[in-house]
This record gives sequence, C-alpha cells and structure tokens, in this order.
Amino acid sequence: MSITDIAGIQATGGSVGIKAGGVFDAALVCVDEPVTCVGVFTQNKACAAPVKLSRAHLEQTSGAIRAILVTSGNANAATGAPGLAAAEALCEAVASSIGAKTDEVLLCQTGLIGIPFPLDAALPGVSSLASTLGSDASAGERAAKAMLTTDTFEKTVSLAKQGVRVAGMAKGAAMLAPNMATMLCVLATDAKVSKDRLDAALRAGVAESFNSMDIDGATSTNDTVLLLSMGTAPEPEAGVLEALVAEACMKLAKDMVLDAEGATKACIITVRGALTDSQAHRGARKVATSNLVKCSLNGEDPYWGRVLSEIGTAGIECDPELVTISYGGIAVSKSAVAIDHDVAGVRAHMAERWIDIDVDLGLGSGTASILTTDLGHGYIDENRTTS
Repeated sequence: MSITDIAGIQATGGSVGIKAGGVFDAALVCVDEPVTCVGVFTQNKACAAPVKLSRAHLEQTSGAIRAILVTSGNANAATGAPGLAAAEALCEAVASSIGAKTDEVLLCQTGLIGIPFPLDAALPGVSSLASTLGSDASAGERAAKAMLTTDTFEKTVSLAKQGVRVAGMAKGAAMLAPNMATMLCVLATDAKVSKDRLDAALRAGVAESFNSMDIDGATSTNDTVLLLSMGTAPEPEAGVLEALVAEACMKLAKDMVLDAEGATKACIITVRGALTDSQAHRGARKVATSNLVKCSLNGEDPYWGRVLSEIGTAGIECDPELVTISYGGIAVSKSAVAIDHDVAGVRAHMAERWIDIDVDLGLGSGTASILTTDLGHGYIDENRTTS
C-alpha cells in the first residue's frame, strides 16, 4: 500500500546528498494539474523554514498545488534567512523540473535542527528527482523510505470505502507531542470534495490521532500533515471521507508510537466518565506525560497508584471514591484502593507490546484517549547527544 494507490499521483524517492553514503533522503509527490490541498502545521512558534514557506504557498495559490517535496536529514529549522532562501530554491528546482509554478510546490523537511541546510549538495539531486517519478507501488515505497530519520520502518496506509480511497505515508519516531509530533504526513484522496470539507476532515482526523499522541512532551518545529484531493471519484456521502481520513491518520499515528525511539511498549490511555470530553482528554494526557507511569510501563508494573495520582493533579473534576482503574480490561483499583483481580491476566497483558490503561471517573459521559509509550534506556541513549 502506498500513496500511489490514488490514481493520478506520481511519487519517487532517492538520495540527493543530504545524508552521507547514498542513503535515501528526498521524496517527491506530484500531480499533472493543480489539485486542492489543505494542511495542518506545528503550533511551535519557532517553526522551520519549510513550514513558513508551505503556509505561504497554500495561501498564495488558495490551496492549488502540483507537488510536495519531502527531505530528510536536516530540518532546516533555526537557520534564519539562509534557511528560507534554501527552502525557496528547493521549491524552484522542483517547479522547474515538472513545469509548475514555484508556489505550487510545498516543502516538508525533517532532521537535525540549527544546522545550515546543505543546498549546494542537495540541489542537483532535487532537480533530477522528477526523472524517476512513477505511479506504481514501488514508486510510492521509495517515497515512504526517503522520509525516514530515526524511524525503523516505512509508515504507509491505503483504505477504501464506498468507492472512495485515502492513501498516504508518514514519518515520526520522537518529539511526539501536540501540536503535533516530530512527524510529517502526506495523504491523498480520489474524492471530489470542497476545500472546506477536505480541511474539516483533515483537522478532525489529526485531532484524534496525531494531536492525541504524546511520547516525550516535545513539539517539533517542522510538523506538517497535508491532504490532497484528486477529484477523480464522486463526492462521497456525509461521513465517509471523514471516517477514512480519521482511520488513516490513526493507523499512521499508531505506527509512530510503535516505532518511537527507544520504546518497548505502546500504550493507549483512555479516560472515560469525565464531565466533558475536554476534561477526559486533559486527564489522559496528564497520565501519558508522567515519567513515573512511563517507567512503570517499561517495567511491566501495573502501578495504578501512579495513574490515580496523575489524575488527581490533572486539573479536572475528580472524586477518588468513584474512580476505577483497569489494565487490559481488568479492574485493579476502585474507590482509590486495590481490589482483588486476575493477577496473572494483568501480568500477561503488561508483557504485551500494546498496553491499555482505562480510567473511569464515574462522573459523566466525557471520553478521550491518548497514545503514548514507556520510557526506557533506549530513548536516553538516542537523545543524550545531538540527534
């Protein structure tokens, strides 16, 4: 499955000299005529040059674009005016190679922050990327491979329902926190929909997936999610496109959590029974960001007291006498005390790759979930130096 499952999408990936040793470090996604594109970007105020440029290009073209270039190995963040100039030059090179206008090209970049982008080394390779574009599965696979940094596997998705398809690719393995995570994502659909509907579908999908992920509390400078509409399939019924985009985003978000730097456990923390969804979200995020809870996950220890303590400091309505905490669907605590339970069942669940923690506040109907991971030696080893 790849982004080229969408008719009319061409893609490729290759080495342009950003990374040493011929490692793939640039991906290109193209269409023959301008199509509608919407995007969601990092809320980090120290955003990188590609984010600034892509936002500007989307505004200048009212969302009509021809190509998306993704480079890996250098974030082109905290690089000042030279970084913006380099970003513009990369877009110009792609535009020239496919016969497009410069502002019809968007740019996503990922990698090390604060290091000048090696434009002279990368520009010739970027200029020739278009010569290897293809519409087959292998072309999409090359593009997905070229996005990766510390990722250990390609993250792709392709889903269809009622004659409509959504497909795409993403990268992300660390600095995963809202809004969004160190992540890039390019999605496409064949559905013919208005720009407003496309934008609403993307924002809703991101809210429940990429913006409901928290690995280390660090929000990147480069986060970008883009969604193209090819318009070759009929407009879907209400809810169909929205459900597909949400499912695609969630699949890719779960891949990122599984591949998070140094993680041995992936975890879904659900808070239910809150007064509102917003309060449930706040409670789940408080548990997800607790290093003590993360260490318990790493040690396969269902230390529910740490979960309860975090809920109690989340700034939400909470009566400990009404709280039930479960691991893998097995309740281990009610009314702020331990209860008899299937110890072997909980132990077996804690040994699994995915762990489910459920907190029922017993107050209302509010529900929310956050994706997170454990905290172990591998994460520290990866990030104790420039990486």
